[in-house]
Amino acid sequence: MSSTRSKLINLLSKSNHDYISGQQLSDALQISRNAIWKHMNELKKDGYEIEGIPKKGYRIISYPNKVSENTIQWGLETSWIGKKVYHRESIDTTQRLAHQLALDGAEHGTIVIADEQTKGKGRTGRHWQSHRSKGVWMSIILRPSILPYKAPQLTLVTATVIASLIKEMTGLTPHIKWPNDILINGKKVAGILTEMQAEQDQINYVIIGIGLNVNQLDSDFEHSVTYPFTSLKIESAKSWSLIRIIQSMLKLFEIKYKNFIDNGFNDVKEEWEQYGFKINEKIAIKTNNRTWNGIFLGIAEDGALLIKNDLEKVEKVYSAEIMWF
Repeated sequence: MSSTRSKLINLLSKSNHDYISGQQLSDALQISRNAIWKHMNELKKDGYEIEGIPKKGYRIISYPNKVSENTIQWGLETSWIGKKVYHRESIDTTQRLAHQLALDGAEHGTIVIADEQTKGKGRTGRHWQSHRSKGVWMSIILRPSILPYKAPQLTLVTATVIASLIKEMTGLTPHIKWPNDILINGKKVAGILTEMQAEQDQINYVIIGIGLNVNQLDSDFEHSVTYPFTSLKIESAKSWSLIRIIQSMLKLFEIKYKNFIDNGFNDVKEEWEQYGFKINEKIAIKTNNRTWNGIFLGIAEDGALLIKNDLEKVEKVYSAEIMWF
């Protein structure tokens, strides 16, 4: 959002629904009355209901629940994440545009978000249903000062962000299925897709893709036996504001990301294991070479899966599909 438009919304909101004259706004923002009028029209396009009466001025009647660059950034309590937002009503995937923007030099913390993805994807290329205006379909561009081998830990950081957000906002009990799924009552409510461009000892950028089902009904989903889906609305019997969820998620992400960069993975590991799905239970692990069973002990200091095998030895697993009984 332009700084002028942000200041304009601030002035209107502080007037407590009283009228504020065009001349007052013009003087405060040091722009022409005609420029004020143009900004008002742009705000109306975003869903702000603004009343303008000659000789009285302007006032905000209601605020929008529509996702846009403006509505995300208005009231966003972050220092660096979301300072640049690219919003699309419909897109193939937010990840594709985020890669393009990152290659073109997009700054750390840039957000790509869409009302709908037509070719949304998850880990291993699985299709992700991205219903229009019923969920959060977002990619975050990061330029972290960590070595490339630590980048997968950002998936686990993001998982704790989403799990914490769900618990705090809804009171529901989420679980994290290693490495990138968030479940409620054993059904998938969110997924994370982490992609990176790096050299041997330096990350150029990381893109964190987040899909969170918010206001879908059960009839919206094409269910599979392997991956049953759910939404916050189904589990809580309540509709949720996408803008509030997005802003809260970005604020929490900034806090947890900073802690990870400053202090390492230990706090992430501790919190992740509080939400870990099937910890201390028997699971099936499917890798490229074999499928085997073991006891899921938690995650290692580097984020790898810790499994106790039939020989009572602990194995580290870095890439696998997890199934349960």
